[in-house]
Amino acid sequence: MSDSRRRRLIKRGPEALADAILRHAERCDTANEIVERMIATPEENRKSFRRKIAGLKRSTRFVDWREADSLADKLEGLLDHLRTFVEDPREGTEFVAAFFRTDNATFERCDDSNGAVGSVYRWNAMKLFVEYALKCEDKDRLADLVVKLASENPDSVRGSLIDCAAEYLPEENIRTMITHFEELADREEDSYKKGDWLRFVGSLARQINDASLFERTMITSWGESSSACLDIASVYLESDDAESALAWLERMPTEKDHQIADRDRLLLAVYGRLGESEKQAQAAWRILRRSRSSGTLQDLLDVIGGEKRDEVIEGEVAAVLGKQQLSMTDAAFLIESGRLDDAETYLLDRAEQLDGDIYSSLIPLAKSMEAQDYPLVTSLLYRALLDSILKRAYTKAYSYGVRYLRKLDNLSKSITDWRNIDDHSAYMEHLLEKHGRKKSFWSRYDGDA
Repeated sequence: MSDSRRRRLIKRGPEALADAILRHAERCDTANEIVERMIATPEENRKSFRRKIAGLKRSTRFVDWREADSLADKLEGLLDHLRTFVEDPREGTEFVAAFFRTDNATFERCDDSNGAVGSVYRWNAMKLFVEYALKCEDKDRLADLVVKLASENPDSVRGSLIDCAAEYLPEENIRTMITHFEELADREEDSYKKGDWLRFVGSLARQINDASLFERTMITSWGESSSACLDIASVYLESDDAESALAWLERMPTEKDHQIADRDRLLLAVYGRLGESEKQAQAAWRILRRSRSSGTLQDLLDVIGGEKRDEVIEGEVAAVLGKQQLSMTDAAFLIESGRLDDAETYLLDRAEQLDGDIYSSLIPLAKSMEAQDYPLVTSLLYRALLDSILKRAYTKAYSYGVRYLRKLDNLSKSITDWRNIDDHSAYMEHLLEKHGRKKSFWSRYDGDA
């Protein structure tokens, strides 16, 4: 919110603002709803909130993925409504708990493929609950409310309140909650439900840095799997017990690729705590060579000394250029390291491997090389992006494709040496030959001319 605009609006006076808001409310349901909230009494707002909660539970209208964002906006608006009339923290936590209890009915009638609706419960509702909970003096009642809420539906978004319990509850209450969930797990015969109770125990144990309890819970749930060993080591490290963390990392069974990377990142921190600089450097080298970036480079230099920066970069650039397989991360590393000529050579020599479908990697590379005035390789990257769009006939992205082709038109004017790449005229002939029937694309391109 701009302070300048706010001050200027205040100067207009309440009558002018009221008239403007009412005119807008006549045309906009959301604005009209905000007006109704502002002029209602607190009790009227309470009744309205309860009515909407009941409506969410009763509703059976299916919401497909295209409408999910709209439903998420309505749910978020309901939480914003709550902020306007509830100041008492006890009442606030109870109202948010009532909101959480709409989860089953909501998800049963909603295709939340993009996660928009779930994030309102897991994030917005959780944050509002914490806001009220921090002001609650009766922590025993608060802990009972959260336990009851989570116990009613353990495999749900309500677990987000368990995962942040340490933000609003003291350790004493958390240990009481742990005991409750341990008892439920001991009595549970259903393996899935037992897993839910143990997950709550593990989350709470981690939040109070009870590494030994977390260890027991993870072993009961997962045995000594690679994932369990990693999590246990991480919690021991968080609890300032680097030796136990190292012991668990050394007990890891055969690791998958992503687990090897996670293990090395933990080892980097563990060896640092233990003062094992040589082993820490070995871990840092493995991390850098697995995924070269300015960040992993800096992690290594923090261990071996910043004065070795140029030496390290020289060696890694040689290693990158020596591999025929194209790596987007290696290309980005060359650019981040200021080795732009090497980056151009690297990409041009591997032009046939460029995949425009990986646009999230290609676009940053194209923008970087364009900003540094490397038109030939920039053209190569934008061609890959455009080719991908046209090959897939992805009409929703045609506006981007037109933009890329316009860039290619402009870039071609500053390229004097096309090396072994088709010049712009030849490329345009190829496009028209292969995709000339895509009238929607070409009409947009001609329209932008």
